[in-house]
Amino acid sequence: MKDYLYLIVKIVAVIHTKLLTINDGYESVFTDKELHFIVIGILGMLALFIVYPIFKWLSKNHVLVIAWIYVFTLMIVLTFAIEIGQGISGTGNMEFADIVFGLAGFMVMFFIFAIIRMFVLLIIDLIKNMIHPEEDD
Repeated sequence: MKDYLYLIVKIVAVIHTKLLTINDGYESVFTDKELHFIVIGILGMLALFIVYPIFKWLSKNHVLVIAWIYVFTLMIVLTFAIEIGQGISGTGNMEFADIVFGLAGFMVMFFIFAIIRMFVLLIIDLIKNMIHPEEDD
């Protein structure tokens, strides 16, 4: 896992260094903080322009998908934080496999939930149709 983290850090450092070349010359154009402000702001807005239409479409009939995406993202951040914390504090082994297995646990449990939910909704729908057979949704 350390190798993956070092690779990510190295890639970010290379990009960071290339962005800092904007400041090469007699006077710096932007401070480091201003560059962070601009770059993260632009990346965030690009992500928003991609995600917003997708979530708007999903919100019409697929709110559970939006909730799943949010929770899955949260689980990714949480599992990485736990593993990085273990590596820094020495309270455990920092392993990428732990992240994969943790996320797999969430996926399996969500799949079980989705199957149970599907059957419950199907039973509710059948009961509604038995009580009021002439009404269609």
